[in-house]
Amino acid sequence: MGVFVYLPLVLPLTALPIARLAEQHLHPRRAARLLTTVAVILASCSLVCLGLLVVVGTAQLPGNPLPDGWSDDEVREAVPHDAFAGKASILALVAVTMACGFTLHRHYRFRARAHRALAGLPDGGDLAVLPDDVPYAYALPGSPGRVMVSTAMLTALDPAERRALLAHERAHLAGHHHRLLLATRLAGCVNPLLRPLQAALVYSTERWADEEAARATGDRRLTARAVGKAALISRPGPRAAAVAGFAAAGPVPRRVAALLGPVPSDRGWPPALTPAGAAAFVAAAGTTVSALSALNAAVALYLVLEAATTPL
Repeated sequence: MGVFVYLPLVLPLTALPIARLAEQHLHPRRAARLLTTVAVILASCSLVCLGLLVVVGTAQLPGNPLPDGWSDDEVREAVPHDAFAGKASILALVAVTMACGFTLHRHYRFRARAHRALAGLPDGGDLAVLPDDVPYAYALPGSPGRVMVSTAMLTALDPAERRALLAHERAHLAGHHHRLLLATRLAGCVNPLLRPLQAALVYSTERWADEEAARATGDRRLTARAVGKAALISRPGPRAAAVAGFAAAGPVPRRVAALLGPVPSDRGWPPALTPAGAAAFVAAAGTTVSALSALNAAVALYLVLEAATTPL
């Protein structure tokens, strides 16, 4: 296994430049998908290598499920640092499992609570208008997904701004942004080095929804005004707080400035000698090395186990 089992645990450090370059230089839709893909692959490789270290760490525990040959001195020498890293990985895996379980439980509990709150409202398609003096609007995922908006928010906006706001929230549902955000949040639970991708993804999904709203209304300036006004007056309501972690507004001044600028380029693969190309290259290189390292460590551990259990 050697050093290869540890590389996927530290290679998520490449997420730092990826997050910054992607959100600044890629189309928001492509940036969101790139960030999610990188986070899931790097987290999966980290989890595989953490599991391999757990196998090493549990080998010396009483009642372990591994063959007796695993305790031979030759096998222990073939797996370096098993005494410390292997046993520490057991605690790390327990912490990862608890963090992921808590995140999933909170996500689906909040969704269920919000949908129960909508049960008494009249059916208005994908739009749910809640009589509330607190201005807020957010997309609630589910089957079906709903756009939840308070009467206070609708009153504060003119008809054109309402259309832009609703188009923005519907874009969140159509793009399944909650899935991207949840996947990246779980990746951050697996490896904390991936957490910088969460803020970048929140911004990218908000920008993605902004661009879809601007395309639907045909007026980027109107959309920018609606985004800015809604952000200034919005307050987390009792139901909005239930999914606040999956409906953050993102850095509003940057979003408004981007909407007042030109439409971002949506080319397939950016040129290599550009910041966007650098982000794509770093992402591809980091995920490839991480995947190969995890595969190498897994094969090495398998061969060690095979050698330990093969009778002479």
